[in-house]
Amino acid sequence: MVALQIGKRIYFDVFTGNVIVDTGERQGAVFETTLAQDVIIYTELTERNPEMFGVLELPFGAYAQDFAESNGYRVNVETKTLEFSYPDPNEPEEPQPYQVPLSIEVEQLKVDLGNAKTQSTQTDTVLMEFMNYYFENGGM
Repeated sequence: MVALQIGKRIYFDVFTGNVIVDTGERQGAVFETTLAQDVIIYTELTERNPEMFGVLELPFGAYAQDFAESNGYRVNVETKTLEFSYPDPNEPEEPQPYQVPLSIEVEQLKVDLGNAKTQSTQTDTVLMEFMNYYFENGGM
């Protein structure tokens, strides 16, 4: 028997983005529930009009580090994406604004750095070609 890995579902208020239910991740001898089953299972959903909440379905392990390091999260109701609040090490009790997951920012910085390195290498190559041409053709 293959052990399943099921990502979490995050049910949220469609007006505020506040989390109503986080189903958590499951693995092993588990089964995946349907959205209709979740509404029956979770009282917080049963008590609400279905038009008043939305759901994000995340793959198993998605945003693991963000969930571990944040002190809160919500759904941006316009973009339907997660936003996290991370504690400030200098002021751990002070509430912090919600922001794009740091894991996404780090990945974007890696891409930007790779692009900058590529651009720098291309610039170096052009400069070397120019210098070679200049000195091969009499220079100064």
